[in-house]
Amino acid sequence: MKFLHTMVRVADLEKSIEFYTNVLGMSVLDRSENSEYRYTLVFVGYKDQPGGTTIELTYNWDTNSYEHGNAFGHLALGVSDIYATCDNIKALGGNVTREAGPVKGGTTHIAFITDPDGYQIELIQL
Repeated sequence: MKFLHTMVRVADLEKSIEFYTNVLGMSVLDRSENSEYRYTLVFVGYKDQPGGTTIELTYNWDTNSYEHGNAFGHLALGVSDIYATCDNIKALGGNVTREAGPVKGGTTHIAFITDPDGYQIELIQL
């Protein structure tokens, strides 16, 4: 088996694409529309990781908001310099919700940001 992607539903597709590509440096890898069932799927990921895990942004044309519930936790991205990454994300208009620093009770440095729909993304110092 191979882990392929995680799907999140988004309310504003173009705003989400802008966040994942401009703020997090991903690329649009695939896009498809289904006019009969009124949805668009956009897969984003890192081009330098062919065959790597991607995020499926699902945009249902007739829905403009979602409830996240309390079961989903977060996505996680590894970064080489968590402090510079957080500074860059803030400079690009991203929302850092937990500043970079050691995890409670440990030595790994983490931070949290949110995407335009409020999904949590953990950044982990590699």
